Amino acid sequence: MIDILLFIFWVAVGFAGMEVISYMVHRFVFHSMLWGIHKTHHVSTHGMFEANDLFSLFFAGVSILMMYAGMGQPLQSILFAVGLGIALYGILYFIIHDLFAHKRFVPFKSDNKLMRLIRRAHQRHHQSVDRPGQEPYGLFLFPYDKYPERDRSRQ
Repeated sequence: MIDILLFIFWVAVGFAGMEVISYMVHRFVFHSMLWGIHKTHHVSTHGMFEANDLFSLFFAGVSILMMYAGMGQPLQSILFAVGLGIALYGILYFIIHDLFAHKRFVPFKSDNKLMRLIRRAHQRHHQSVDRPGQEPYGLFLFPYDKYPERDRSRQ
């Protein structure tokens, strides 16, 4: 029982840690020294892939390597659990960011209030391509009260 609780704890650490790392890297690396690659995400393209997708491949590789290193005893391995947390974050990121917010690959719609709020916040991040980005930089970490739903009854 303790092994499973510790495993769940380390998976959560991997997931939450990935959001913090994602925020910091997005804000201080992607929008500065790696802007040349990341800007492909901020301009409209008509291809299936963009250079910015290399970042997702990098983080997926880190996750896979961590899980592989802890594969011998996955329930006792911090590496496996953290790698799994990173993978779960990546899957949610792909669903919410790529499929829902940007309608890439196989887009879908949702009436889920949290998903719509995340999309509104992310659209705010994309409002200006002539500047190297603006808040919010995270997928989940942002001031939720700054992005209220518009009243559509007057439209």
